Amino acid sequence: MSHAAVALLGLVVLVGCDKQKPGPSGQPGKPESGSLAEARRGFRTKLIRDDSEKDPPPKPPDEAFRMVQYPSPAGQLVAYLSVAPADGRKHPAIVWIVGGDCNSIDEGCWTEGPPENDQSACAFRRAGIVMMFPALRGGSGNPGIKESFLGEVGDVLAAADFLAGQESVDPARVYLGGHSTGGTLALLTAEVSGRFRATFSFGPVSDVTNYGEEFTPFDTSNPREAELRAPGRWLNSAQSPVFVLEGTRQGNIASLKEMRASCTNGNVHFLPVKGADHFSILAPTTRLLAEKIQADQGETCNIAITEDELNRLFGK
Repeated sequence: MSHAAVALLGLVVLVGCDKQKPGPSGQPGKPESGSLAEARRGFRTKLIRDDSEKDPPPKPPDEAFRMVQYPSPAGQLVAYLSVAPADGRKHPAIVWIVGGDCNSIDEGCWTEGPPENDQSACAFRRAGIVMMFPALRGGSGNPGIKESFLGEVGDVLAAADFLAGQESVDPARVYLGGHSTGGTLALLTAEVSGRFRATFSFGPVSDVTNYGEEFTPFDTSNPREAELRAPGRWLNSAQSPVFVLEGTRQGNIASLKEMRASCTNGNVHFLPVKGADHFSILAPTTRLLAEKIQADQGETCNIAITEDELNRLFGK
């Protein structure tokens, strides 16, 4: 999906997501006390259509990325892996999940957009952080069928294992990030596993049924299908630091507020950013996060982010 198409899709998705609708249980965003990993165990999704993209992703520029394949529960999946600094050192790394069709990758992963809508997250690789854009099941010519926020969690975790095994990567400093639909998937993944040092979820929703039919290829008559894909229900499951960020001007800010009001897990931090919207939040904030990741060199994650420092990025 092209960058322009992703932006347009984002605007369409936002129309529905900024309106509060009851979650699958009729209680918006109310967290469950159990573990999402345990709740998912043994569950078999029922898909009502076969969504997959047969076209392979475009070849990336050699100076920025190389095309790789990583093993996942769905088979061998394709990804872009950034070129690591040639200094012989171990570097922090981040798995980044794109917005829009978050199962697929394209030239938007290396094409820098304007400051008000730069979805490339290029600040990370420019700061010397090894970056991986995984395509997921059913996307970019990959095997499997798109499950929309269920089996894809396993693909993201498999990507993290692949990334941690790279010679240039410090396996103790692997992070996760994503924007919009990618932010929703990143949040769900952090609720399933604590394997990431920290997770940065930009503009997620608390309930994926708010995305509409395009992102619900599963049997919506079974409430458990939606419940296991609703990050607002599983906030108590996050075991490592999670930062949920969204601009207050436009976007999924209602979901952020809903989740913040119900969350009692100290690992999850909610950061509404004044002066930013769903897209303009990305460029300045990813630059700040890249600096914090490079400085995060202790045995455990010491990243701290305040609303004030984020608001200052936008003159607020």
